Amino acid sequence: MKLKISRTNLQHQLNKTRSKRIDEQLIMDEVREILIQDNLREETIQKNLQEIQEESNDLNFDLLESNRIYHKDDIYKLCVIYRLRFLDSGLFKSEIPYEAITRIKSLENEHDTTLKGFKIIAPSKLFKLKNADDPLLFAPMGNDYYYLIHKWGNDLHPLRRMIMWPFKTLENFLALLLITSFLTALLVPDGLFSPQQSTTQFFMIFFFIFKWFAGISIFYGFKMGKNFSTEIWDSKYFNA
Repeated sequence: MKLKISRTNLQHQLNKTRSKRIDEQLIMDEVREILIQDNLREETIQKNLQEIQEESNDLNFDLLESNRIYHKDDIYKLCVIYRLRFLDSGLFKSEIPYEAITRIKSLENEHDTTLKGFKIIAPSKLFKLKNADDPLLFAPMGNDYYYLIHKWGNDLHPLRRMIMWPFKTLENFLALLLITSFLTALLVPDGLFSPQQSTTQFFMIFFFIFKWFAGISIFYGFKMGKNFSTEIWDSKYFNA
């Protein structure tokens, strides 16, 4: 007669060990309390993300990653080049992913603090702007320094920098108008205004074309409330 030995169920043994240490109901109560506290933490983070506030955060410098620390001047240059906005997270109208919430909780645990005053870099269309593609979430550190918490979404189109170059400054826009006007003047056929077009006549045509393009641009700019990237990068107004 063979002696049948039952195999050991590790989960069953683990349950027996746990039951000796603590009552099962107490375990459920502990887990429930942990989940409640965690949900309250997330609600607080969501509330802080939706608020518009100017605050600095007390972070432990020894725990920070140096490659995530940026000065306001660096952020300004990026926003101007790619025509982006750097505004309070409370104005952000798209959904902030759960990974960002998790990252905030992790940072708060590491630094034993509550983060506030969040900022986001993103295109204008992703903000709820007042009427007067690659978001980055920051927490202010004070003295115009910001700590990058999380990045999500798709990268910007590789041609965005070139496309937005004319809207960077007034000088850039004037350069575009001059180049466009010059090329357009070259397309005007000889003999349209006189049998033999002289250099003086060419530049007169160029001047009138330039005035025409400039007039349309000024009308469109005022009508649509447009401005240059150097002026709108941190403005919460649509027509800054």
